[in-house]
Amino acid sequence: MAIIVNLDKRKEQPAKATLKRLLNIVEADLADTNDIILERMHSEVELIPTLARHLIAAGGKRLRPVLTLGAAKLCGYEGDRAKKLAACVEFIHTATLLHDDVVDESDLRRGNETANVLWGNQASVLVGDFLFSRSFQLMVEDGSLEVLAILSNASAVIAEGEVMQLMNVGNTNTTEDSYLQVIASKTAALFAAACEVGAVVAERPKAEAQALESYGRNLGIAFQLVDDALDYSAEQQALGKAIGDDFREGKVTLPILLAFRRGNAEERAFWKRVVEDGDQQDGDLEQALEIIGKHSALEDTIERARHYGAMAKDALGIFEDSEIKESLLEAVDFSIERAF
Repeated sequence: MAIIVNLDKRKEQPAKATLKRLLNIVEADLADTNDIILERMHSEVELIPTLARHLIAAGGKRLRPVLTLGAAKLCGYEGDRAKKLAACVEFIHTATLLHDDVVDESDLRRGNETANVLWGNQASVLVGDFLFSRSFQLMVEDGSLEVLAILSNASAVIAEGEVMQLMNVGNTNTTEDSYLQVIASKTAALFAAACEVGAVVAERPKAEAQALESYGRNLGIAFQLVDDALDYSAEQQALGKAIGDDFREGKVTLPILLAFRRGNAEERAFWKRVVEDGDQQDGDLEQALEIIGKHSALEDTIERARHYGAMAKDALGIFEDSEIKESLLEAVDFSIERAF
């Protein structure tokens, strides 16, 4: 049986942060966004909506489109443009998930079999391409070159991040800076764009757009750091994901980087065998969890997430206090407290 690392060493825990207030504020807009998503993923080619619906309807908090809607409300915008752009953001995200599951050979997502397991890699990649195309149609319909530049640039940066991560697979010499560059690209870029366009559609000053970009970018980094810690923690099972997927795929995330850096010669030899050489045997995941726990690599990964979370909160300092601002601050706490 695997040794599961428990990230929470506190005896008494305060109530966890939730997205409830933010979701309540954007509830009506999010319902309209979901209608747009369902409408725009339609195709006469039957497999496309069937496969897309499998992932889009599988659950999740729709965090990225929710951030677009929340950012727009923070800037005083109440029109329809934000709804279409929120759908656009969700299509970009869903497309990357379809492609990622193929690259990572994943079997489960949110507790369900992945599309590539059910329909094959070719169909997953092509439907991902279809959703990317739909996202660009929505960008063009919006009519703003600035919105188009923000979201299209994010799409390119995400792809670059995924390629960088692929290049780092099995490389224990990866630096923390290189790792952070990967997650800033593959995850945080879309968070940043999702928030920034909220200010753009509201025609707010550049300073506010930059503040929301910074909020989203730092929140995205914190979110991915927590995800990478969760891959080795007991909380992962509650999210419907297998423990140790990153380990089996040879991904050198921050928990491994810290454990490798702090380890002795024997432990480093272990990481080189299982990660660099890909020579994984029964019991290796349990040993990896022991080494990670020994060197407090998960706790320190979460501490770094808190650091970026604090910067995300600070970025909203230029906005007046309000319920929507408070709910966006709570979204930062929620993203980090998923680890407990």
